[in-house]
Amino acid sequence: MSGIVVVGAGQAGLALVAKLRAEGYSGALTLLGEEAWPPYQRPPLSKKFLLGELARERLYLRSRDFYAEHDIDLRLGARVEAIDRSAKNISFGGSVLAYEKLVLTTGAVPRRLPTAIGGDLGNVFTLRGIDDVDAMAPLFVPGARLLVVGGGYIGLEAAAIAARSGLEVTLIESAPRILGRVAAEETADYFRALHRENGVDLREGTGLRRLLGDTIVEAAELADGAMVHVDLVIVGIGVQPATALAEKAGLRVENGIATDPFGRTTDLSIFAAGDCASFPYAGGRLRLESVQNAIEHAECVAKNLMGAEMPYRPVPWFWSDQYEVKLQIAGLNTGHDRVVVREGDREGSVSHWYFAGRRFIAIDAMNDPRAYMTGRRLLGAGASPDPDNLAEADLKTLTAA
Repeated sequence: MSGIVVVGAGQAGLALVAKLRAEGYSGALTLLGEEAWPPYQRPPLSKKFLLGELARERLYLRSRDFYAEHDIDLRLGARVEAIDRSAKNISFGGSVLAYEKLVLTTGAVPRRLPTAIGGDLGNVFTLRGIDDVDAMAPLFVPGARLLVVGGGYIGLEAAAIAARSGLEVTLIESAPRILGRVAAEETADYFRALHRENGVDLREGTGLRRLLGDTIVEAAELADGAMVHVDLVIVGIGVQPATALAEKAGLRVENGIATDPFGRTTDLSIFAAGDCASFPYAGGRLRLESVQNAIEHAECVAKNLMGAEMPYRPVPWFWSDQYEVKLQIAGLNTGHDRVVVREGDREGSVSHWYFAGRRFIAIDAMNDPRAYMTGRRLLGAGASPDPDNLAEADLKTLTAA
Protein backbone atom coordinates (compact mmCIF):
# COMPACT_ATOMS: atom_id res chain seq x y z
CA MET A 1 0.00 0.00 0.00
CA SER A 2 1.50 3.33 -1.08
CA GLY A 3 -0.27 5.49 1.51
CA ILE A 4 0.61 9.10 2.32
CA VAL A 5 4.10 10.46 1.73
CA VAL A 6 5.17 13.78 3.29
CA VAL A 7 8.21 15.60 1.88
CA GLY A 8 9.77 17.98 4.40
CA ALA A 9 10.53 16.95 8.00
CA GLY A 10 10.14 20.30 9.72
CA GLN A 11 7.48 21.67 12.03
CA ALA A 12 4.72 21.33 9.43
CA GLY A 13 5.71 17.84 8.32
CA LEU A 14 5.74 16.50 11.86
CA ALA A 15 2.47 18.26 12.76
CA LEU A 16 0.83 16.68 9.73
CA VAL A 17 1.88 13.08 10.32
CA ALA A 18 1.14 13.32 14.05
CA LYS A 19 -2.33 14.70 13.34
CA LEU A 20 -3.03 11.98 10.77
CA ARG A 21 -2.34 9.30 13.35
CA ALA A 22 -4.34 11.17 15.99
CA GLU A 23 -7.29 11.37 13.58
CA GLY A 24 -7.17 7.61 13.05
CA TYR A 25 -5.29 7.24 9.80
CA SER A 26 -3.92 3.69 9.80
CA GLY A 27 -2.32 3.47 6.35
CA ALA A 28 1.33 3.66 5.37
CA LEU A 29 2.86 6.99 6.38
CA THR A 30 6.31 8.20 5.33
CA LEU A 31 8.07 11.41 6.35
CA LEU A 32 11.20 12.43 4.41
CA GLY A 33 13.66 15.12 5.45
CA GLU A 34 16.84 16.45 3.83
CA GLU A 35 18.68 17.09 7.09
CA ALA A 36 20.35 14.48 9.26
CA TRP A 37 18.24 15.49 12.26
CA PRO A 38 14.68 14.49 13.16
CA PRO A 39 12.12 17.33 13.14
CA TYR A 40 13.23 20.08 15.51
CA GLN A 41 12.17 23.50 16.70
CA ARG A 42 13.92 26.42 15.04
CA PRO A 43 13.26 29.45 17.32
CA PRO A 44 15.81 28.35 19.98
CA LEU A 45 18.56 27.97 17.37
CA SER A 46 19.53 31.62 17.55
CA LYS A 47 19.15 31.75 21.32
CA LYS A 48 19.88 29.00 23.85
CA PHE A 49 21.21 26.48 21.35
CA LEU A 50 23.68 28.95 19.85
CA LEU A 51 24.89 29.83 23.34
CA GLY A 52 25.34 26.18 24.29
CA GLU A 53 22.59 26.38 26.91
CA LEU A 54 20.34 23.81 25.22
CA ALA A 55 21.37 20.29 24.23
CA ARG A 56 20.70 19.21 20.67
CA GLU A 57 18.22 16.55 21.76
CA ARG A 58 16.15 19.20 23.54
CA LEU A 59 15.49 20.79 20.15
CA TYR A 60 13.76 17.68 18.83
CA LEU A 61 10.00 18.08 18.63
CA ARG A 62 9.48 14.39 19.40
CA SER A 63 11.74 11.67 20.71
CA ARG A 64 13.13 9.27 18.14
CA ASP A 65 10.91 6.56 19.65
CA PHE A 66 7.77 8.49 18.71
CA TYR A 67 8.08 7.64 15.03
CA ALA A 68 8.39 3.89 15.54
CA GLU A 69 5.64 3.90 18.14
CA HIS A 70 3.26 5.58 15.68
CA ASP A 71 4.37 3.56 12.67
CA ILE A 72 5.80 6.60 10.89
CA ASP A 73 8.59 5.76 8.46
CA LEU A 74 11.00 8.65 9.09
CA ARG A 75 13.76 8.86 6.48
CA LEU A 76 16.48 11.45 7.07
CA GLY A 77 19.14 12.69 4.67
CA ALA A 78 16.62 12.09 1.90
CA ARG A 79 16.63 14.83 -0.73
CA VAL A 80 13.72 14.32 -3.11
CA GLU A 81 14.79 15.04 -6.68
CA ALA A 82 11.56 14.65 -8.64
CA ILE A 83 7.85 13.93 -8.54
CA ASP A 84 6.37 11.72 -11.26
CA ARG A 85 2.75 12.77 -11.14
CA SER A 86 1.53 10.29 -13.75
CA ALA A 87 3.14 7.32 -12.00
CA LYS A 88 2.42 8.83 -8.54
CA ASN A 89 5.88 8.34 -7.15
CA ILE A 90 8.87 10.36 -5.98
CA SER A 91 12.57 9.70 -6.52
CA PHE A 92 15.41 10.33 -4.07
CA GLY A 93 18.90 8.95 -3.68
CA GLY A 94 18.39 6.32 -6.34
CA SER A 95 15.16 5.10 -4.74
CA VAL A 96 11.57 5.42 -5.91
CA LEU A 97 8.63 5.62 -3.51
CA ALA A 98 4.99 5.41 -4.57
CA TYR A 99 2.27 7.51 -3.00
CA GLU A 100 -1.50 7.60 -2.89
CA LYS A 101 -1.43 11.16 -1.57
CA LEU A 102 1.64 13.38 -1.46
CA VAL A 103 2.09 16.37 0.87
CA LEU A 104 4.78 19.00 0.37
CA THR A 105 5.93 20.65 3.59
CA THR A 106 9.26 21.78 2.18
CA GLY A 107 9.38 25.03 4.15
CA ALA A 108 11.49 27.99 3.13
CA VAL A 109 15.16 28.63 2.40
CA PRO A 110 17.16 31.70 3.43
CA ARG A 111 18.16 34.27 0.86
CA ARG A 112 21.92 34.48 0.50
CA LEU A 113 24.33 37.16 -0.59
CA PRO A 114 25.57 36.89 -4.19
CA THR A 115 29.00 35.36 -4.66
CA ALA A 116 29.91 38.43 -6.71
CA ILE A 117 29.99 40.52 -3.53
CA GLY A 118 31.67 37.92 -1.34
CA GLY A 119 28.70 35.86 -0.25
CA ASP A 120 30.74 32.66 -0.62
CA LEU A 121 33.51 33.71 1.78
CA GLY A 122 34.09 31.72 4.93
CA ASN A 123 32.39 32.84 8.16
CA VAL A 124 29.38 34.22 6.26
CA PHE A 125 26.29 32.51 7.65
CA THR A 126 22.56 32.29 7.38
CA LEU A 127 20.62 31.24 10.46
CA ARG A 128 18.14 28.53 9.49
CA GLY A 129 19.25 25.12 10.70
CA ILE A 130 21.28 23.14 13.21
CA ASP A 131 24.23 22.86 10.82
CA ASP A 132 24.33 26.67 10.47
CA VAL A 133 24.56 27.11 14.24
CA ASP A 134 27.12 24.33 14.64
CA ALA A 135 29.38 26.15 12.16
CA MET A 136 28.83 29.56 13.71
CA ALA A 137 29.00 28.78 17.43
CA PRO A 138 32.82 28.60 17.79
CA LEU A 139 33.07 32.19 16.52
CA PHE A 140 30.39 33.50 18.85
CA VAL A 141 32.72 34.76 21.58
CA PRO A 142 33.01 38.05 23.49
CA GLY A 143 34.86 40.69 21.51
CA ALA A 144 34.21 39.11 18.11
CA ARG A 145 33.09 41.60 15.49
CA LEU A 146 29.77 40.67 13.92
CA LEU A 147 28.04 42.26 10.95
CA VAL A 148 24.32 41.55 10.63
CA VAL A 149 22.91 42.23 7.17
CA GLY A 150 19.18 42.89 7.35
CA GLY A 151 16.93 44.69 9.80
CA GLY A 152 13.96 42.33 9.86
CA TYR A 153 13.12 40.09 12.79
CA ILE A 154 15.74 37.48 11.90
CA GLY A 155 18.51 40.08 11.85
CA LEU A 156 17.31 41.86 14.97
CA GLU A 157 17.07 38.63 16.97
CA ALA A 158 20.59 37.65 15.90
CA ALA A 159 21.89 41.09 16.86
CA ALA A 160 20.21 40.89 20.27
CA ILE A 161 21.70 37.54 21.27
CA ALA A 162 25.12 38.59 19.96
CA ALA A 163 25.12 41.88 21.86
CA ARG A 164 24.10 40.10 25.06
CA SER A 165 26.95 37.66 24.50
CA GLY A 166 29.55 40.42 24.35
CA LEU A 167 30.12 40.60 20.60
CA GLU A 168 30.67 43.93 18.87
CA VAL A 169 27.61 44.16 16.64
CA THR A 170 26.98 46.29 13.57
CA LEU A 171 23.60 45.91 11.88
CA ILE A 172 22.88 47.40 8.47
CA GLU A 173 19.53 47.77 6.73
CA SER A 174 19.43 49.01 3.14
CA ALA A 175 15.85 50.29 3.46
CA PRO A 176 15.19 53.65 5.13
CA ARG A 177 14.31 51.91 8.41
CA ILE A 178 14.30 48.54 10.13
CA LEU A 179 11.14 46.39 9.98
CA GLY A 180 10.05 48.33 6.93
CA ARG A 181 7.92 45.53 5.43
CA VAL A 182 6.43 44.11 8.59
CA ALA A 183 5.81 46.79 11.20
CA ALA A 184 4.76 50.40 11.69
CA GLU A 185 7.22 53.20 12.34
CA GLU A 186 6.19 53.16 16.00
CA THR A 187 7.31 49.56 16.40
CA ALA A 188 10.51 50.22 14.45
CA ASP A 189 11.25 53.22 16.70
CA TYR A 190 10.81 51.03 19.79
CA PHE A 191 13.25 48.36 18.62
CA ARG A 192 15.77 50.79 17.17
CA ALA A 193 16.06 52.46 20.57
CA LEU A 194 16.24 49.08 22.33
CA HIS A 195 19.14 47.87 20.20
CA ARG A 196 21.09 51.09 20.47
CA GLU A 197 20.64 51.03 24.25
CA ASN A 198 22.28 47.61 24.18
CA GLY A 199 25.29 48.78 22.19
CA VAL A 200 24.37 47.74 18.65
CA ASP A 201 25.73 50.03 15.92
CA LEU A 202 22.50 50.13 13.91
CA ARG A 203 22.71 51.82 10.51
CA GLU A 204 19.60 52.33 8.38
CA GLY A 205 19.51 53.31 4.74
CA THR A 206 22.88 51.61 4.44
CA GLY A 207 23.40 48.71 2.06
CA LEU A 208 26.29 46.33 1.57
CA ARG A 209 28.62 46.93 -1.38
CA ARG A 210 30.87 43.91 -0.87
CA LEU A 211 32.58 41.65 1.64
CA LEU A 212 36.37 41.52 1.61
CA GLY A 213 38.83 38.74 2.41
CA ASP A 214 40.89 36.03 0.71
CA THR A 215 38.99 32.97 1.89
CA ILE A 216 37.55 34.20 5.21
CA VAL A 217 35.60 37.44 5.52
CA GLU A 218 37.69 40.21 7.08
CA ALA A 219 35.83 43.41 6.31
CA ALA A 220 32.71 44.84 4.72
CA GLU A 221 32.51 47.84 2.42
CA LEU A 222 29.14 49.53 2.82
CA ALA A 223 27.20 51.34 0.13
CA ASP A 224 28.15 54.70 1.63
CA GLY A 225 31.86 53.84 1.37
CA ALA A 226 32.35 53.06 5.05
CA MET A 227 34.55 50.09 5.98
CA VAL A 228 33.66 47.76 8.85
CA HIS A 229 36.16 45.15 10.08
CA VAL A 230 34.39 41.89 10.87
CA ASP A 231 35.09 38.36 12.06
CA LEU A 232 31.76 36.92 10.96
CA VAL A 233 28.62 37.92 9.09
CA ILE A 234 25.02 36.81 9.63
CA VAL A 235 22.77 37.34 6.64
CA GLY A 236 19.16 37.97 7.66
CA ILE A 237 17.56 39.22 4.45
CA GLY A 238 14.53 36.97 4.54
CA VAL A 239 13.56 33.60 3.15
CA GLN A 240 11.84 32.32 0.06
CA PRO A 241 9.46 29.37 -0.20
CA ALA A 242 11.07 26.09 -1.22
CA THR A 243 9.11 25.53 -4.42
CA ALA A 244 11.72 24.05 -6.79
CA LEU A 245 10.37 20.51 -6.49
CA ALA A 246 6.80 21.67 -7.10
CA GLU A 247 7.78 23.83 -10.05
CA LYS A 248 9.71 20.98 -11.63
CA ALA A 249 6.58 18.83 -11.30
CA GLY A 250 4.45 21.45 -13.05
CA LEU A 251 2.40 22.51 -10.03
CA ARG A 252 1.19 26.10 -9.92
CA VAL A 253 3.37 28.40 -7.86
CA GLU A 254 2.13 31.79 -6.73
CA ASN A 255 4.02 33.22 -3.76
CA GLY A 256 4.61 29.62 -2.75
CA ILE A 257 2.96 26.40 -3.85
CA ALA A 258 -0.59 27.49 -4.68
CA THR A 259 -3.27 25.57 -2.81
CA ASP A 260 -7.03 25.79 -2.49
CA PRO A 261 -8.65 26.45 0.93
CA PHE A 262 -8.29 22.74 1.76
CA GLY A 263 -4.57 22.48 1.00
CA ARG A 264 -4.87 20.84 -2.42
CA THR A 265 -2.51 21.91 -5.20
CA THR A 266 -3.38 21.91 -8.90
CA ASP A 267 -2.84 18.14 -8.73
CA LEU A 268 -5.64 16.78 -6.52
CA SER A 269 -3.37 13.99 -5.25
CA ILE A 270 -0.80 16.50 -3.97
CA PHE A 271 -1.25 18.84 -1.00
CA ALA A 272 1.02 21.48 0.53
CA ALA A 273 1.22 23.17 3.93
CA GLY A 274 3.37 25.51 5.99
CA ASP A 275 5.95 28.08 4.88
CA CYS A 276 6.09 26.72 1.32
CA ALA A 277 2.36 27.07 0.58
CA SER A 278 0.05 29.95 -0.27
CA PHE A 279 -3.70 29.79 0.21
CA PRO A 280 -6.78 31.95 -0.54
CA TYR A 281 -7.18 34.80 1.94
CA ALA A 282 -9.26 37.99 1.89
CA GLY A 283 -9.75 37.94 -1.87
CA GLY A 284 -6.09 37.26 -2.64
CA ARG A 285 -3.41 34.75 -1.68
CA LEU A 286 -1.40 34.62 1.52
CA ARG A 287 1.70 32.77 2.62
CA LEU A 288 2.75 32.85 6.27
CA GLU A 289 6.14 32.14 7.81
CA SER A 290 5.58 31.17 11.44
CA VAL A 291 5.53 28.21 13.79
CA GLN A 292 1.84 28.81 14.39
CA ASN A 293 0.99 28.63 10.70
CA ALA A 294 3.17 25.57 10.12
CA ILE A 295 1.30 23.66 12.81
CA GLU A 296 -2.24 24.87 12.20
CA HIS A 297 -2.08 24.70 8.42
CA ALA A 298 -0.58 21.19 8.52
CA GLU A 299 -3.19 19.96 11.00
CA CYS A 300 -5.97 21.38 8.83
CA VAL A 301 -4.55 19.61 5.78
CA ALA A 302 -4.28 16.37 7.77
CA LYS A 303 -7.98 16.55 8.59
CA ASN A 304 -8.78 17.22 4.94
CA LEU A 305 -6.76 14.20 3.90
CA MET A 306 -9.14 12.30 6.16
CA GLY A 307 -12.14 13.80 4.34
CA ALA A 308 -13.05 16.76 6.55
CA GLU A 309 -13.22 19.37 3.74
CA MET A 310 -12.37 22.09 6.28
CA PRO A 311 -11.12 25.39 4.81
CA TYR A 312 -8.07 26.98 6.39
CA ARG A 313 -9.00 30.33 7.93
CA PRO A 314 -6.21 31.47 10.23
CA VAL A 315 -5.93 34.42 12.58
CA PRO A 316 -2.16 34.92 12.13
CA TRP A 317 0.03 35.38 15.19
CA PHE A 318 3.77 35.61 15.68
CA TRP A 319 6.36 36.43 18.33
CA SER A 320 9.93 37.66 18.67
CA ASP A 321 12.24 37.69 21.71
CA GLN A 322 14.88 40.43 21.87
CA TYR A 323 16.81 41.13 25.08
CA GLU A 324 14.19 41.25 27.85
CA VAL A 325 11.38 42.16 25.45
CA LYS A 326 8.78 39.73 24.15
CA LEU A 327 7.03 41.05 21.08
CA GLN A 328 3.70 39.37 20.34
CA ILE A 329 1.88 40.04 17.08
CA ALA A 330 -1.63 39.10 16.02
CA GLY A 331 -3.28 39.80 12.67
CA LEU A 332 -1.79 41.27 9.51
CA ASN A 333 -1.11 44.99 9.30
CA THR A 334 -1.19 45.20 5.50
CA GLY A 335 -3.28 48.19 4.42
CA HIS A 336 -3.31 50.01 7.76
CA ASP A 337 -3.66 53.77 7.76
CA ARG A 338 -3.62 54.45 11.48
CA VAL A 339 -1.72 53.18 14.51
CA VAL A 340 -2.97 53.76 18.05
CA VAL A 341 -0.34 53.55 20.80
CA ARG A 342 -1.58 52.22 24.13
CA GLU A 343 0.65 52.23 27.21
CA GLY A 344 0.58 49.00 29.22
CA ASP A 345 -0.13 48.37 32.87
CA ARG A 346 3.53 47.99 33.84
CA GLU A 347 6.65 49.98 33.09
CA GLY A 348 8.04 49.37 29.62
CA SER A 349 4.93 47.67 28.26
CA VAL A 350 3.21 49.15 25.24
CA SER A 351 1.01 48.01 22.37
CA HIS A 352 0.47 49.33 18.85
CA TRP A 353 -2.98 48.78 17.37
CA TYR A 354 -3.36 48.88 13.58
CA PHE A 355 -6.50 50.11 11.85
CA ALA A 356 -7.66 50.29 8.24
CA GLY A 357 -10.19 53.07 8.52
CA ARG A 358 -12.02 52.11 11.71
CA ARG A 359 -11.48 48.36 11.23
CA PHE A 360 -8.99 46.77 13.63
CA ILE A 361 -6.58 44.51 11.71
CA ALA A 362 -3.48 43.80 13.84
CA ILE A 363 -1.60 44.42 17.07
CA ASP A 364 2.07 44.57 18.13
CA ALA A 365 2.44 44.14 21.90
CA MET A 366 5.77 44.65 23.64
CA ASN A 367 5.88 43.05 27.10
CA ASP A 368 2.10 43.48 27.23
CA PRO A 369 0.47 40.02 27.12
CA ARG A 370 -2.91 41.31 28.31
CA ALA A 371 -3.17 43.71 25.39
CA TYR A 372 -2.02 40.99 23.00
CA MET A 373 -4.61 38.46 24.18
CA THR A 374 -7.34 41.10 24.04
CA GLY A 375 -6.37 42.09 20.53
CA ARG A 376 -6.17 38.49 19.39
CA ARG A 377 -9.65 37.74 20.77
CA LEU A 378 -11.07 40.79 19.03
CA LEU A 379 -9.49 39.75 15.74
CA GLY A 380 -10.86 36.25 16.10
CA ALA A 381 -14.33 37.65 16.66
CA GLY A 382 -14.04 40.16 13.82
CA ALA A 383 -14.64 42.99 16.31
CA SER A 384 -13.08 46.45 16.28
CA PRO A 385 -12.56 48.70 19.29
CA ASP A 386 -13.13 52.44 18.91
CA PRO A 387 -9.73 53.81 17.81
CA ASP A 388 -10.57 57.26 19.18
CA ASN A 389 -10.88 55.97 22.77
CA LEU A 390 -8.53 53.00 22.63
CA ALA A 391 -5.48 54.62 24.18
CA GLU A 392 -7.31 55.18 27.48
CA ALA A 393 -9.84 52.33 27.36
CA ASP A 394 -10.02 49.53 29.93
CA LEU A 395 -8.99 46.23 28.36
CA LYS A 396 -11.85 44.45 30.11
CA THR A 397 -14.27 46.77 28.35
CA LEU A 398 -12.68 45.98 25.00
CA THR A 399 -12.99 42.25 25.65
CA ALA A 400 -16.64 42.63 26.56
CA ALA A 401 -17.29 44.53 23.35
